[in-house]
Amino acid sequence: MKSKLIIALLLFVALSCKKADAEVSEDLKVMAVNLPAKAKSVNSEAYSESSNENDKVIEKKIIRTGNLRFETDNLETTYEQIKSAVKKGKAFIQNDSQGKEYASVYRRITVRIPSENFDSFIKDISNGVDYFDNKEINSQDVTEEYIDIDARLKAKKKLENRYLELLAKANKMSEMLAIEAQLSAIREEIEAKEGQLRYMQSQVSLSTVTIEFYKTIAEESGVTISYGAKIWNAIKSGFYGISSFFLWLLEIWPFIILAVALFYFIRKRFKKKNI
Repeated sequence: MKSKLIIALLLFVALSCKKADAEVSEDLKVMAVNLPAKAKSVNSEAYSESSNENDKVIEKKIIRTGNLRFETDNLETTYEQIKSAVKKGKAFIQNDSQGKEYASVYRRITVRIPSENFDSFIKDISNGVDYFDNKEINSQDVTEEYIDIDARLKAKKKLENRYLELLAKANKMSEMLAIEAQLSAIREEIEAKEGQLRYMQSQVSLSTVTIEFYKTIAEESGVTISYGAKIWNAIKSGFYGISSFFLWLLEIWPFIILAVALFYFIRKRFKKKNI
């Protein structure tokens, strides 16, 4: 009799997995009717706690990001200013890269800063900047997504507890293996959702600001070369061009001889026809 009850409960749980996670709390009440008195009490308390948690007001989850790009006269001075702002805002530099483009040198820094210090950090960075090539401040509200993932996670954990209760009552190897297979799948889903929540919370608590500043170096590109130097460079270029041409002729000399011979032969035959 006990074995039949466990099998019936196992089938019920397997079918309930196909329903939406939001229905798990309701299933708990139905499940509690068929469980012993102690298990019924535990499930009733869990259901009550779930209802109370749903009534709680969850604070808004906002992900804030910033992208700034501007020109500076001194890269090192600007970098020191950013470092001071990072220290003041209790932030840290996540990435730091620099390079050179056609007419400028640049430095790109990615900063992670506590969200409550985001506005003051942007203000400190903007201090002394006359013009921004690009300034983007974005705020993404992920509260609804966070609540949804959190609710699904709680539902999966309750479902896991139900399988654990069945596992404790199973007395056949086949029943145990079937329950453990379901438990393994549920635990994978729980870990995945916990990872999503951790990542989302990290993005909410620490804002990301990307700062790119550059210095124009067009004056160093050779515009100041004298006219005489340009003439001498042109003469050298011409000489190198002639040298390259003669070297090319030396490479194709067999074809030149063949072309001359062919021309001579055709011309000779043409003269004979005219005679």
